[in-house]
Amino acid sequence: MKRFALIGLPNTGKSTVFNRLTGMSQRVGNWPGLTVDLTSARLLLGGSMVELVDLPGVNDLTGYTDDEAVVRDVLMSTAFDAVVLVLNAAQLDRQLPLALQVLASGLPAVLVLNMADEARLLGVQLDVEALQQRLGIPVVLVSAKRMEGWPRLMDALNRQAAETKTPCHAALDQIPETREAIDMARARLSGVWSLPPVLPQGVTEKVDAWLMHPWLGLPLFFAFMALLFNLTYQIGTPLQDVVGAGLDWFKAAALGPWTSALPAIVQSLLLDGIWQGVSTVVTFAPILFVFFILMAMVEDSGYLARAAYLTDAFMARLGLDGRGFVMQLMGFGCNVPAILGTRVMRERKQRLLTMLIIPFSLCSARLQVVVFFAGILFRPQQAPWVLLLLYLLSFAVAIFTAWVFKHRYQGNEAFLLEVPPYRLPGVRHMLIRAVGEVRAFLELASSFILMGVVLVWLVSHIPAGDNKTLADMLGSLMAPVLDPIGIKHELAVALLVGFVAKEILLGGLAVIYGVPEAGLGAALLHHLDWASAMSFLIFTLVYVPCLSTVAAIRRESKSRAFTALSVGWSVLLAWVISFAFYQGLHLLR
Repeated sequence: MKRFALIGLPNTGKSTVFNRLTGMSQRVGNWPGLTVDLTSARLLLGGSMVELVDLPGVNDLTGYTDDEAVVRDVLMSTAFDAVVLVLNAAQLDRQLPLALQVLASGLPAVLVLNMADEARLLGVQLDVEALQQRLGIPVVLVSAKRMEGWPRLMDALNRQAAETKTPCHAALDQIPETREAIDMARARLSGVWSLPPVLPQGVTEKVDAWLMHPWLGLPLFFAFMALLFNLTYQIGTPLQDVVGAGLDWFKAAALGPWTSALPAIVQSLLLDGIWQGVSTVVTFAPILFVFFILMAMVEDSGYLARAAYLTDAFMARLGLDGRGFVMQLMGFGCNVPAILGTRVMRERKQRLLTMLIIPFSLCSARLQVVVFFAGILFRPQQAPWVLLLLYLLSFAVAIFTAWVFKHRYQGNEAFLLEVPPYRLPGVRHMLIRAVGEVRAFLELASSFILMGVVLVWLVSHIPAGDNKTLADMLGSLMAPVLDPIGIKHELAVALLVGFVAKEILLGGLAVIYGVPEAGLGAALLHHLDWASAMSFLIFTLVYVPCLSTVAAIRRESKSRAFTALSVGWSVLLAWVISFAFYQGLHLLR
């Protein structure tokens, strides 16, 4: 089977080209010897089956970033039959140097000039035939979003796949340095490509006058994100309720009768353990799907890049850049996609520092717990302000964490941000992306949720003597840790449940006090004083959000030690803050 590499600069529509060529058949897997995941897919070209490997976006082949190192490693270690090189037709003066480096490596190539529609609107003059003659490779002008020029691209790829040449490795010692490649690109483009002396003012400039305003830019961005979160729950929650109701019906109508003949202990494990874990994960899917659709709209429209620019100055003082702030905001919806979103950062240390602060974002699951406790501990007039204070505490903890670890994970990557023009997102691309992200989440989360729920079930059912269970014994063992922060040892089981998923924490409390969720508020007020309840809430807010997030950190960091640091730091910080609150309150009394 032949193998093509797909290479391009960031924001050139490379992923759109890949999805257009392969549909939804892409797969993600560990590339041998590398620490990143590469996407590849098979497609039929020129009568031959071809594996198309989507490499990370790079600016040139001599850079120092992780992604550029990955691309060099792959090109040197793997023999390719051809390279499909994607560039922005409107920015050839900055992007053609990469094409010249690829050509100098000795690999056969097809040059795809994408975004033909934008180049046309800008008044770009381009002679494709002349450029093709100067480069000596097939050059195709397309718009992947609008499928313009697609037959010509497929014809060029088919002819390339029909070639009988032996696949080869890239000779990277032959490629020119960046400065030399830029000079060569200017010579090749002279007379065949040009921009108008004055670019026409379009919608982008008019909208940016408001959205990038020095004073109005950030408030408008916060208002826009608040609207996005509200839409996520306005649309996603009813869908989640429908899925949850369907799963409950299936449990009552089918699983219950099917397992009724089994021993009670096995039935409890299947229904209360395994099924509860699976259904918990599945009910997340609608909200995540809506969230990813909306975030894809924000990102594909070009607005997310502007948010990173607006917040970059403040984040730089914490060792981060504007992208870290955007990921933190994404974490308020769900920590897992925010962790996955750090892939936009090319330097590993920047990614690790950002992954360290994201778990402190008050995600939707913890929001349920916060709203519940605020409602039972405070009057209706006070509860919204308590909720606001806890949001601020969430930000403060994240800022403190970034400040503590900024020297250990100090990145050297210069934050070069390209602010693209506003674009209308493609529906098909958003759907493909949302489906892919939700599927990845379900695959990631299901195993950990399943294991966690089974573990909690076992702890709650295994007898430990004197009519006590293993959960009771664990509570007693944790008493020296929990008593100083005012959390009664019987709540240790609830914290264990919350470690698996915060969504089932309230249910765990109901089991502990032997009441349904409707009577849980009164039971908590009966067993806990105000200070203990607030300490429990603060601990729940700060300590590690859920197993799915831990799994995402493990997968993205590729490091068990870093994952352990993230979990350990959050638990330590939660204990210290709860201790300071609880003991400080007692000193003031």
